[in-house]
Amino acid sequence: MESDIQTVLVNEAQIKTRVEELGNDISEKYREEELVLIWVQHGALLFTADLIRNISIPLRLDCIRVSSYKGTTTPVTDPQILQSLNLDIEGHSVLLVDDILDTGKTLQRVVKELEKNRPKSIETCVLLDKQTERPIVRPCDYVGFEIADQFVVGYGLDFAERYRHLPYIGVLKPELQNPPEWV
Repeated sequence: MESDIQTVLVNEAQIKTRVEELGNDISEKYREEELVLIWVQHGALLFTADLIRNISIPLRLDCIRVSSYKGTTTPVTDPQILQSLNLDIEGHSVLLVDDILDTGKTLQRVVKELEKNRPKSIETCVLLDKQTERPIVRPCDYVGFEIADQFVVGYGLDFAERYRHLPYIGVLKPELQNPPEWV
């Protein structure tokens, strides 16, 4: 599978260092309270696991499942909530963690869903901020890395549920970015 990668954008060491920095920043911001961290399945799995190990304050963890890509390199539907929260977040500070900010639609959809539960506050954290024109502009409070407008995989990010296990973030070769027979 590594032969499917055109170039590595962010290596393991860079990821580790940046996730530690984000964990420290988040811990400092919320040092006086318990944080509810909500991650977006499945892409943010590895990022969230590493991030919470670098947060030194009490936190509770939940997830929300959203779908929009359906095995392609661009969203084919508006983001759909497939599974919502188990925790009660009313009156709590919430940090929403996602893998990548692309069009901004997923982030906007999930924030609207969370707002229905009347949290004290909602901040956002993304591993990657893809530098592209967005129909929806909502700045993230915490960003791991800014990247060019390329299709990336690895460190939790996938193409048709593949490549998530790679320990780095890389650009998938263009010839492999068409929906294959196994989608």
